Amino acid sequence: IEAPGNFEKLQLQLDSGSQIKALVPVMVLICQYCIIAQDLCVSLCVFPHSCTCFFCCRLCETVVPLEDPIITETTSTLQEWGILWKQLYVKHKVDLFHKLRHVMNELIDLRRQLIQGHLAQDQTREIKRHITVRLDWGNEHLGLDLVPRKEFEMVDPDQISVSELHKLVCWRHGDGCRVPVSHHLFINLKSFTYNSISEDADVFFFLYDTREAKQISEKFMVKLNKNGGPKNPEKVDRLCALFTDLSSKDLKRDLYIVAHVIRTGRMLLNDSKKGPPHVQYRRPYGCAVLAMSDVFHTITDLKEEKDFVLKVYTCNNENEWYQIQENIIRKSNTKYSAPSTNYGLIISLQLLRGELEQIRRENQAVFNRALALTRKLGFPDVILPGDIRNDLYLTLERGEFERGGKSVQKNIEVTLYVLYADGDTLKDCISLGSGEPNTSEYRSFVLYHNNSPRWSEMVKLPIPIDRFRGSHLRLEFRHCSTKDKGEKKLFGFAFTPLMREDGTTLSDESHELYVYKCDENATFSNQGLYLSLPCCKEDFNSCPNLPANLPFQRSPKETFWVSTILCSTKLTQNVDLLALLNWKAHPDRVLDILGRLRQISGEEIVKFLRDVLDTLFCLLDDNTDKYGPLVFQSLVFIINLLRDSRFYHFRPVMDSYIQNHFAGALAYKELIRCLKWYMDRSAEVVRQDHIQEAMRALEYLFKFIVQSRILYSRATCGMEEEQFRASIQELFQSIRFVLSLDSRSSENLVFTQAALLNSFPDIFDELLQMFTVQEVAEYVRGTLGSMPSTVDIGQSMDVVKLQSIARTVESRLFFFPESRSILLPVVLHHIHLHLRQQRELLICSGILGTCLHLCVSQESSVQEEVEMMVESLLDVLLQTLLSIMSKSHSVETSRGQRCPQCTGEYVSCLLSLLRQMTEIHFHHLLNNFHSKEELKEFLLKIFCVFRNLMKLTIFPRDWSVMRLLTSHIIVVTTQFLSPALHKNFSEADFDFKVWNSFFSLTVLYINQPSLQLEALGPAKRKKVLDKHGDMRVMMAYELFSMWQKLGDNKPHFIPGMMGPFLGVTLVPQTEVRNIMIPIFHDMMDWEQRKNGNFKQLMDKLDSMVSDGKGDDNHRELFSLFLLEKIEQETWRETGISFVTSVTRLVERLLDYRDCMKGDEMENKKIGGSVNLMNFYKSEVNKEDMYIRYIHKLCDLHLHAEDYTEAAFTLLLYWELLQWEDRPLRDFLHYPCQSEWQRKENLSRKILHYFNKGKCWEYGISLCRELAFQYETLYDYQSLSWIRKMEAAYYDNIIEQQRIEPEFFRMGFYGRKFPFFLRNKEFVCRGYDYERLEDFQQRMLGEFPQAIAMQHPNQPDDTILQSDAQYLQIYAVTPVSDISDVPQLERVPERIKSFYRINNVSRFHYDRPFHKGPKDRENEFRSLWIERTTLILSRPLPGISRWAEVERREVMEVSPLENAIYVVENKTQELRTLISQYQHRQHHGNINPLSMCLNGVIDAAVNGGIARYQEAFFDKDYISSHPEDTERITHLKDLMQEQVHILGVGLAVHEKLVHPEMRPLHKKLVDQFHMMRTGLHHVSSPTCGLVFHISIKEKKADTANTFFLIKQCFLLLKNIFTIYFVLQPSPSSSSLSSIRSNSSQIINSAPSSARGK
Repeated sequence: IEAPGNFEKLQLQLDSGSQIKALVPVMVLICQYCIIAQDLCVSLCVFPHSCTCFFCCRLCETVVPLEDPIITETTSTLQEWGILWKQLYVKHKVDLFHKLRHVMNELIDLRRQLIQGHLAQDQTREIKRHITVRLDWGNEHLGLDLVPRKEFEMVDPDQISVSELHKLVCWRHGDGCRVPVSHHLFINLKSFTYNSISEDADVFFFLYDTREAKQISEKFMVKLNKNGGPKNPEKVDRLCALFTDLSSKDLKRDLYIVAHVIRTGRMLLNDSKKGPPHVQYRRPYGCAVLAMSDVFHTITDLKEEKDFVLKVYTCNNENEWYQIQENIIRKSNTKYSAPSTNYGLIISLQLLRGELEQIRRENQAVFNRALALTRKLGFPDVILPGDIRNDLYLTLERGEFERGGKSVQKNIEVTLYVLYADGDTLKDCISLGSGEPNTSEYRSFVLYHNNSPRWSEMVKLPIPIDRFRGSHLRLEFRHCSTKDKGEKKLFGFAFTPLMREDGTTLSDESHELYVYKCDENATFSNQGLYLSLPCCKEDFNSCPNLPANLPFQRSPKETFWVSTILCSTKLTQNVDLLALLNWKAHPDRVLDILGRLRQISGEEIVKFLRDVLDTLFCLLDDNTDKYGPLVFQSLVFIINLLRDSRFYHFRPVMDSYIQNHFAGALAYKELIRCLKWYMDRSAEVVRQDHIQEAMRALEYLFKFIVQSRILYSRATCGMEEEQFRASIQELFQSIRFVLSLDSRSSENLVFTQAALLNSFPDIFDELLQMFTVQEVAEYVRGTLGSMPSTVDIGQSMDVVKLQSIARTVESRLFFFPESRSILLPVVLHHIHLHLRQQRELLICSGILGTCLHLCVSQESSVQEEVEMMVESLLDVLLQTLLSIMSKSHSVETSRGQRCPQCTGEYVSCLLSLLRQMTEIHFHHLLNNFHSKEELKEFLLKIFCVFRNLMKLTIFPRDWSVMRLLTSHIIVVTTQFLSPALHKNFSEADFDFKVWNSFFSLTVLYINQPSLQLEALGPAKRKKVLDKHGDMRVMMAYELFSMWQKLGDNKPHFIPGMMGPFLGVTLVPQTEVRNIMIPIFHDMMDWEQRKNGNFKQLMDKLDSMVSDGKGDDNHRELFSLFLLEKIEQETWRETGISFVTSVTRLVERLLDYRDCMKGDEMENKKIGGSVNLMNFYKSEVNKEDMYIRYIHKLCDLHLHAEDYTEAAFTLLLYWELLQWEDRPLRDFLHYPCQSEWQRKENLSRKILHYFNKGKCWEYGISLCRELAFQYETLYDYQSLSWIRKMEAAYYDNIIEQQRIEPEFFRMGFYGRKFPFFLRNKEFVCRGYDYERLEDFQQRMLGEFPQAIAMQHPNQPDDTILQSDAQYLQIYAVTPVSDISDVPQLERVPERIKSFYRINNVSRFHYDRPFHKGPKDRENEFRSLWIERTTLILSRPLPGISRWAEVERREVMEVSPLENAIYVVENKTQELRTLISQYQHRQHHGNINPLSMCLNGVIDAAVNGGIARYQEAFFDKDYISSHPEDTERITHLKDLMQEQVHILGVGLAVHEKLVHPEMRPLHKKLVDQFHMMRTGLHHVSSPTCGLVFHISIKEKKADTANTFFLIKQCFLLLKNIFTIYFVLQPSPSSSSLSSIRSNSSQIINSAPSSARGK
């Protein structure tokens, strides 16, 4: 800060998130600017201390912000997105625009929460997760780079290995594994609008699987009043539930949301006589269903809430109520009735995903609405240890009851009670559904007059675990009378205990209960009276001796069915499990119980895991010899049970048991003995299932062994340590024995070895508790070394072996340097064998990547390990990569896909190894080669791999971090290798192959797209430069250095490397160009010494510039530098010529490239193509490139539907071909064929285009050429075809109408135009019906930056040299020379009009001016014309609609000559229109003819011809201009001819005019009479008759005048009949004569002129 008082120097423009570094203490006042609706509002505000952070620092000091890195990343990302977000709107990507705005607002809010810092750790982690998800989403949709992360933060590529970075990027790119998550369905009942019930109602929602025909969730219950609102006023807008624990598998089931509506009121809804109003019955009313598939189709986004309307259908027969939802789903229309309206239950649904606690945190507003959690029936797919449940689900299925002497059937209601052993009713132990409080009794709904009711109604019984034993269920049955009293009479009951005598609960099945008779007077105070009775058939069979006088008599014909489902983590239904836990009560049955342990379900075992384990080890301690093997088998079974995905979450429970509750201090001896015994028998037994199970349980067996030994050691102060070590040593000998067996002949042995290898790495951590790192490493090395080699085992076993090695290097044991030095040689040995044989490459890459990652992450020196890996693997790694890349290249070429995953893995491993190699490693590597041939082979391999890394798509486009890191490692490695190249392969030992490989690598490297920083945004460019610098410059210096070291061997690379080096000079980096252009000059010098040429560079330049390389800066630098260097050379002239040609070619190529951009107009593209095509033809004579651009130009014309120009373009190639049989190679889209065939095919194509462009005259000459060739070859079939085409062309010329286009002159002035347009003028052939205004708008649209000039004057130098675009447009008139058409006067107008506007190379435009004083009485006397004639370089039409003006001629036209020109042109226009309309037979659109006639006649009457008469027919003018006598006579003849043509036109107009336009025609005829009257003299040169009709003689009699005119008309009728046939010359005539002979006037041309 220089001057504290100067406010201007203290201003800083800041964005949100900007960081301020204050070098001295300052006082800060922050102004906030807000722009709203284009008004600038300035508000001064002082930000609180918590929102700002200032750092005091010293100069040249790097400041590291204190904020969380993810906040910094979010800030920078939002700033970058802000720019791209606006561009989305400009590019009309509205959908992404709105989505990105929403995500940006979310990020701003999440960032604010992080900055505030008031969150718990789990909340902070969750917010970071949300931020990274949104950042990655936005980067992906905006095409930005993928950001590798670890724990939600960006990783520093310098801190991890390349292989680990590759894994992170793969995971972020979507290749990582997905963890299964739970799904939840939120339902909210908004209203029930079906108002015909008028009674209270209960609505039950549940999920139903129609494929299995069963309910899969609990019920959600809603109580509604008779108006459809919630019965409890506090639940308004709070009728919502969450169906939890739905798995992905559940969402794929055929699920429906089912709603049952149960009303509470009279027995019959519309019959007030059925029961008194004070008695309420629960009666079924209706059902609604909604398919979850429709929900998933409607709700596309997570957390999106949508409304649904559920129609409520009523059941036609209550006997079918139990399956009403099935009938509705199957659309059995006869069994239910549809509602009269579309109204019903209106619900909103929302899908949520994640853990329930996470859902609760993210949706607190939802959970605050008294949300009812509704669980699945039974356990979820994943059972969590802390999930405590004790729910019994009871379903009232059906009953069979007697009529009881009544004439009608009963109305049966079931009442359910849960009673404890003491007879008390358990309070609030019955739940009808979530959302409502529990009750102590449950009353079923009543089915009207039904003795065999089927309810299928489920209730939940959440009975406390301490009350479950001894409790029972009592179900009372009552008949509901519909008489006046409305009594509910008890007639029977049923019961069932919840637990059996053996301690097991009711099984999950249907139970048939006995129904006992009773009446209302029966008392249940002493439940022992009926509990002693059998409740079901099974109970009856267990009590055969029942007393005769029972307190309650069973009704033999009445039964009742219920079904139960138990979901309890504390109770069991398994007898064997209870017997095991109570083994001391039956010690004689222990062996049998242990044998049946495998038959117990896994759910039952994990619920009592700790108790089961305690029991097993108690048995082991009780009698090891007797129970040891069975306990070992049982323990193996339980351990393998925890490997199941359903019970995987119980592994921590097992771990906790081993650490905190396990007390078997002597167990390790028996476990080791049994395990060793199993392994030793693996070579003997045939069935090895039990051995394989033991191998799979190896991890937890060792956990028990080690923990048991620790307990024993504590108790005995370390006694028997040697015996323990010896037993472990023997155990490992058994392990090696198993692995060393030849398993190729025994499939069972293969599975055993595989199980052992899979479990082996899991025991390392346990062994480290008892042994040192070196001891464990030795055990592992011996075990890995005992495995057979790759050749001696099968492929499946090979995979298992490598997977075991992979887990070994990922284990904690391999992390220690002491153990890694022991294990690494064995690991590298196995990898080397597999790489050499190209087997299991993906697994090997993972192992190698882990080894390399550990070398980077270790702080201690790892030089020896890197040296070991370089010596063992570098060469074979290169060979493997070359093999993979060759396959990948073929796949990528054929399918357009990127390389397989293993390619990226091996590339990352190679790069990671090279990155860790220091100068010492490279020195050792290069000095260890035994011969130069080995070194040469190595260099060729590594250079080839590097080239493939840049040519093949190894990493996707958005993996910018990986691409840049790859480039950095390549350039550093190249710098280490280039001295060895120069030292060993220069001068006498020069090797072209190695040097050429090196130069090819450098060229590819500098040109690779990922290093072109100019294409990056400013922020990303700065980040790359700060991280790596411009690596192109580094490689360019290396290239220059090596080129200079070549010495006299440089000619080996000339001219071969001239093209590639030229491509490097096109890189838009000034320093690279300054390095490379001197090399290019050096190559030119050597080429001249060899008398070579540089023609091949033209092709290279064309392809390179077309690919987007090069710019004006390169052109200027290339030209100036080389011209300066060449001035000092002996080959100066040749060099200057070459550089000039290259410069001009680059100019045109750059113009062509700019014009060919996708958003440019067709005219620009065509102009650029024509310019480049002419250059190849005229200046460098590159015929192949010339022909190539001919076809590119033709394609552009076809795309624009300019068929005539396309034909003329192809004619250029046609003219290069001869009618010879010389064979031609395939070229472009042409096959191998003779020159004659190619020219014939071209001719046919050109004829086709001329026909579509309606230029048949040009096609006729080509038809004749083809006809001559066919006639020469006697190919009469083709000759007939071409003659017919020629005839058709003649017919088209005569019959079809063609629109005459207008022509426009264009001037392009200013330095901003492309070279081929700059300061040049063109004439353009307009489109059909295109007028000047339309053309001007079109051209200004193609050049939106251009300024339209409003005058036709030539611009001065200021405009020509300005840095702008000036566009000058005006219409011009073609000047044709059609004198070569025979008998011109007799040629039809339709033919003459074609030649007037085609094959024209001269155009003119006029500028009127007055010479001398302006004649005020008649300005035509002094009106001169400045006529400018433009001569084109080629006629129009041609190869383009544009033609450049070659030169211009200016002349002055006198007033009389101008009058002659005007009258002659207007007469010609009339002739053309009349010829178009004279043969029409029906009324149509004749507006052009009407407008033209009206314009000529009206102008003649109101001025026009009369003014010419006054100006030039005056005696004074004639006497003063005797030299104009012939012109005056010619003007008179033209006026008479115009009158004659007008008469013919009126005759045609009278024939075609529409009746509604007759008044206009009458007006034209009247004005025509006035016009003829205005002409004083009319002469007839043929007959010599002169008529002088003077209307001005006022004294003449009117009748005599009309009589005279009538006689004249009769006389002229006969004269014109002869006159027009002999010579169509103008003469005065009457309207009748014109009308009668108009057709003869137009069709009087001879046959030769019509194309005969």
